[in-house]
Amino acid sequence: MSGNVRLLSDTLAAAKEEGRSALIAYLPAGFPTVDGGIEAVKAAIEGGADVVEVGLPHSDPVLDGPVIQTADDIALRGGVRIADVMRTVREAHAATGAPILVMTYWNPIDRYGVERFTAELAEAGAAGCILPDLPVQESALWREHAEKHGLATVFVVAPSSKDERLAEITAAGSGFVYAASLMGVTGTRASVSSQAEDLVRRTRATTDTPVCVGLGVSNPAQAAEVARFADGVIVGSAFVKRMLDAPDDAAGVEAVRALAGELAKGVRGQV
Repeated sequence: MSGNVRLLSDTLAAAKEEGRSALIAYLPAGFPTVDGGIEAVKAAIEGGADVVEVGLPHSDPVLDGPVIQTADDIALRGGVRIADVMRTVREAHAATGAPILVMTYWNPIDRYGVERFTAELAEAGAAGCILPDLPVQESALWREHAEKHGLATVFVVAPSSKDERLAEITAAGSGFVYAASLMGVTGTRASVSSQAEDLVRRTRATTDTPVCVGLGVSNPAQAAEVARFADGVIVGSAFVKRMLDAPDDAAGVEAVRALAGELAKGVRGQV
């Protein structure tokens, strides 16, 4: 069974042909429940997201700010397992046909087994995996299995990354490059970092792979701002916060759908 790396590339290319950035949503698996998380992913796509990153909840998420940490804690206390992450990917992709990636720290994959994880991810129909804490120089085993199973390997670059390091990271990755717009953890912010545009420019100098920007985008105006210079706009905490603030799970799913629609207008410059 081969994964859907081609679907991811085609989706990003189609957005570019439309003269816009892609909208990429992030939602953790198992939040507020496994079933509720699946419905939220489907709602994000139905609302206007082109791609969804499904987070594998972790007890010590070093990149994630307090909003996503809260959601991860709810999912973990609910007993979420890797099998539930795979089910989330499988059911959301089957229902929507959209590219779904998993975002995870390395330790759970290492414990689970790289071959087993990549095989199951491909079988679930995933497009790839985002690995924020896996150093490129230690990624050969992962990349070998990901490539074998038709999965993209998305690495994260930061404003602190030197040009030589950017070239090393982009040469090893596939699917897209995740450009963290600022140093620090995820979360909604009043404004998008001015470092983001410079990072995209420097990253593009090393690769033809699409460069997508995350960390800090929370509303249509910010999405429109980032869409001016990035191939994709990644939004996570704003979706999770809408769910946390909702009076019940059904309202949370509808809030995700509504925010996806607002942000979809943002990446199209319709704000």
